[in-house]
Amino acid sequence: MAEINVDHINPFLMAASTIMRDACQMEMKIGRPYVKTTEFQSDSVIIMIGVTGEMRGQVMISFTTSKACQVASGMMMGMPVPELDDMAMSAISELGNMIMGNAATILSTKGIGIDITPPTVCRGAMKISQSYARNVCIPMTCNDDLILELDIAVKGD
Repeated sequence: MAEINVDHINPFLMAASTIMRDACQMEMKIGRPYVKTTEFQSDSVIIMIGVTGEMRGQVMISFTTSKACQVASGMMMGMPVPELDDMAMSAISELGNMIMGNAATILSTKGIGIDITPPTVCRGAMKISQSYARNVCIPMTCNDDLILELDIAVKGD
């Protein structure tokens, strides 16, 4: 199984921090990265986006349902989002596109060309088996409150 290169993680963290600040009005603090199995609990909302090109794998952005509603509310100009209806799910999906598009741009400035797949939004308990790359999880908080986890399992050519 491939080890992940820290130079490949930082662009995703920079992109997530920037997009969460600009689109959701949340100043994010990046937690300590750790390797974990890719398992999610029953209250999970996961945005899964594939990475192809000079790096391959996937990135998952996971929230609890209540945090996903909070993030969707921030994206919709503070309009309360009490449940993840179609509009809120679309906003969460677009958040994944924005983060990954920004990460692709940052990587391109470092000479690494990637493409991303359209986001898939999953809900509920699930476990994803991957043998291609280790999954590095980075928790991201706002005001000491866990907002999301970024799960990155990519490797360069």
